[in-house]
Amino acid sequence: MTNEITFDDFLAVDIRVGRVLEASEFPEARKPAYKLKVDFGEDIGIKKTSAQITDLYEIEDLAGRLVVGVVNFPPRQIGPFMSEVLVLGFSDDEGRISLISPDHKVPVGGRLQ
Repeated sequence: MTNEITFDDFLAVDIRVGRVLEASEFPEARKPAYKLKVDFGEDIGIKKTSAQITDLYEIEDLAGRLVVGVVNFPPRQIGPFMSEVLVLGFSDDEGRISLISPDHKVPVGGRLQ
């Protein structure tokens, strides 16, 4: 059973598409993760985040990739790193995270409709 929210609750979550500009190791993280710099377009700008995606993604494959993220959560301290957005993905049966990405060309910074 899931918790119900109102449509207004859903609209309050600002979910945008961004392009990964840079990915790097995050050895200080408690669980294996990468640090990402993601461009969310002119209105939002470039934001930093960490993502526990090391099981399915190599650093060199992330730059240029489109991702989906929540851009209106407050920043969150993760060890020595300040995460500014939450990149979204789904967990498989083994707990590995698969990033959400649009299937077709969409503008960076576009909002989930």
